[in-house]
Amino acid sequence: MSSLQDALRAQPIASIRRGIEKEGLRVQPAGELALTPHPVALGSALTHPHITTDYSESQIELVTGAHLDIDACLDELTHIHQFVHHTLAAQGDERLWVSSMPCRLPTDETIPLARYGSSNVGRAKSVYRMGLGHRYGRRMQTICGIHYNWSMPGVSSEQYFALIRNFRRHAFVLLYLFGASPALCSCFAQGRPHALQVFGTDALYLPHATSLRMGRLGYQSDAQATLAVSYNGLDGYARSLHEALTRPYPAYEAVGIRNPGGDYNQLGTSLLQIENEFYGTIRPKRVIRPGERPLHALRERGVEYVEVRLMDLDPFVPVGITAETMRLLDVFLLHCLLSDSPQDTPDEITEIKHNQHLTAARGREPGLCLLRGGRSVPLIDWAAEVLEACAPYAAALDAVQGQSAHRAALTQAQASLAAPHTTPSARILQAMAQQAECGFVGFAAQCSDRARQALLALPWSGENQARFEVMAAQSWEAQKAIEAADTLSFEDWRVQYMSARNLG
Repeated sequence: MSSLQDALRAQPIASIRRGIEKEGLRVQPAGELALTPHPVALGSALTHPHITTDYSESQIELVTGAHLDIDACLDELTHIHQFVHHTLAAQGDERLWVSSMPCRLPTDETIPLARYGSSNVGRAKSVYRMGLGHRYGRRMQTICGIHYNWSMPGVSSEQYFALIRNFRRHAFVLLYLFGASPALCSCFAQGRPHALQVFGTDALYLPHATSLRMGRLGYQSDAQATLAVSYNGLDGYARSLHEALTRPYPAYEAVGIRNPGGDYNQLGTSLLQIENEFYGTIRPKRVIRPGERPLHALRERGVEYVEVRLMDLDPFVPVGITAETMRLLDVFLLHCLLSDSPQDTPDEITEIKHNQHLTAARGREPGLCLLRGGRSVPLIDWAAEVLEACAPYAAALDAVQGQSAHRAALTQAQASLAAPHTTPSARILQAMAQQAECGFVGFAAQCSDRARQALLALPWSGENQARFEVMAAQSWEAQKAIEAADTLSFEDWRVQYMSARNLG
């Protein structure tokens, strides 16, 4: 233990930074998708530093800065939510959907794609989304989650990839503890094969599911299933992505870049249009320069932070995540970084995917076993071992900060492991059962209304309102400047941007 403590003392753990990107659908009070444009008063989705959209015009994404302090990060996330809710309330009765799985959806082609103005970069973002719709369907892209961006000074690319390997091995623990999508609106699965059970009149579920969002009906792609990406180092990872970004894929070649009328179907016909299309529970990331490809940035300057992508929105919390959850994530990620991390293998990559799907669909099932090195092991026992190994890291973080909050978060996680009925996924099904006539949409609509009321009831100063209004106005000016600076036609810009030379 002394060598571990020495290693911890040598790490700049007081300088851990974390930031949040949180997606949420704009909906009507009864749980239908709002089909209105992204509100002008919120600013430009292309250039606003904190309020943008993801796949759909109806899918708001809220982005914090990187923070040394968890409470400061949550405060900023709360303030952004407040401005959004005050803006929506001033214009009508739309609110943000608090569930990861979507609300009642219209037909696929009616789900509006996000729009970013007339600049080449803005058009490219919309064309990319059009491509996602052709490739995977628009419904899948309305799923929402929380991305947790995490970094620590002095960590090398090699060390970040070691963290990623351990994270992928043990991600089932987070799915069990924080998965919050055990049910969904039946409209989401319409026309798709599934093994879900009927719940009431409008819902489908699995009794022991933790996160259907991270299961076979969620962020999945048969095409990407052919990618067995290794995380043994930056070079190998970059080679895998480079191939996926440049290798033509027959099904996408059949879609074509443009339709007969000349409108764009997608940015390209390779397996991945751009880097962000690659789905995963965690990504190595680097802040990019204007016009730069993310893969080029990684190859040239290395990994700067990791993006944790498997966290569901907690529908019982107005902003979707708690300080306790963030502390557990910090402890878990520190454990992943500083523990031994063997190289991954094709067999282990297959096991990781198997364990993810099994935990997503059946994680709370008594006696459920996962695969570990070819052997069958009880999920509960393996998860308990992982959490026990996290204890020194929780103690180290608390020692630095002069508190006991990280150990308390770990103790709570261990208690949830022993009492699966206390997990968010179980609590959601319990609440739905108590209000059987409401179903999934009714339950989530009620939670969304409570979140809206709670956020609107918080103190909101004129100074805060004015600060966000200035940011919104500045974002529109920034968008206009980008549009005015374009000199290339969109097609020339697209060809240049998509060139393999730009990948590094």
